[in-house]
Amino acid sequence: MTAPLPTTAFDVADQPAPPKHDALTLTRFGKKAQIVLNDMVYTLTITRAGKLILTK
Repeated sequence: MTAPLPTTAFDVADQPAPPKHDALTLTRFGKKAQIVLNDMVYTLTITRAGKLILTK
């Protein structure tokens, strides 16, 4: 199992701008992509209205 992120990972005061990722690239121009964090799988969905939904 992956160790949880340290609380300092959420202190954005000293961090550079976050990376940008194109949602269509993540989904390979489809509607869904899976994202893993600490062995948990989340689903990123692009809706018909062009919004993003992230579910567990």
